[in-house]
Amino acid sequence: MTEPQEQYEFPAPEPVSARTLLRHLGFLALTFVTATIAGILYPFGRINTLPEADPQSLSEVLSFLLSMPQKYIGLLGAALLEVSNNTSLLVEGLSFSISLLFILLSHEMGHYIACRIYKVDATLPYFIPTPPLVGPAGTFGAFIKIRSPMPSRRAVFDIGVAGPIAGFIALIPIAFIGIATMEMATPHQIAGYQGLSFSDPLFMRFVAFLFGVDLNFGFGNSFYYAAWVGLLVTALNLIPSGQLDGGHAVFAVFGQKVHKWTGRIAFPVMLILSILGAYYFNSPSGFLIALILAIMMRVGHPTPYDQTPLDAKRKVIAFATLVIFILCFVPFPIKIS
Repeated sequence: MTEPQEQYEFPAPEPVSARTLLRHLGFLALTFVTATIAGILYPFGRINTLPEADPQSLSEVLSFLLSMPQKYIGLLGAALLEVSNNTSLLVEGLSFSISLLFILLSHEMGHYIACRIYKVDATLPYFIPTPPLVGPAGTFGAFIKIRSPMPSRRAVFDIGVAGPIAGFIALIPIAFIGIATMEMATPHQIAGYQGLSFSDPLFMRFVAFLFGVDLNFGFGNSFYYAAWVGLLVTALNLIPSGQLDGGHAVFAVFGQKVHKWTGRIAFPVMLILSILGAYYFNSPSGFLIALILAIMMRVGHPTPYDQTPLDAKRKVIAFATLVIFILCFVPFPIKIS
């Protein structure tokens, strides 16, 4: 990575205090717990959490909703009790959480280290824990907060793409392990399956091809699901809109005007795909992506001081990042069967 030009003087990044470090480690530890629990619960684990009730009338729906907190607490209690008596279940949960947090941490540290190289002040990664099932993976990911201006378009590009590239590299061995250890189902088991199913990105299909695995008959395992979530996070971040990583890359490569229009185009395209996905594939997940893009479309991008265009090397990296996006992105990640 080329050193930034010394045209502008920026204040040195603030040192990380012990109190700040403990706060970040606390969020990481809590996310580790929630992700481990999520790794043993449906849809990523063996413990089935699908509700048995099928409320029809308004009173039944209200009764079902009012009973949800009690049922949720009972479910978590039963899951933790089962884990305490089943070592293999705990291993599966840990395999999921450690693999997923390794991918997310690699992604955010890619951003953070790039910020340090350019002397851009940024926080350590904040991990976002969520109650299992509320955030299915036990987390809504992680982020760093940049607290100082960007010195140049090169800095915008390097900081923007360092995260998804690092995260993608980190998930490669996890995806290989997941595919290589995947158990196969019989056609009868597949025919009788009802519930959520996960669309496989091109990268997963490529790895499956290398191992001679037919993903249509494969049972997902902890490593597979961790890699799948990592691919989804990478794809979402690389969408060329707002201050997503893909938005940073487009801004750095093409400038402000193109960046503005890619965001305006990405939202209606994703909205149309969401409607088609819900109608033809019973996949409501595209609407969440469309909502994220609607928000990003309204978020402006800060203009760096140095507007020097990117060099040829970075343009090659930009193309490689586009390839990563293509390998990771699926318009309908989750389908309901």
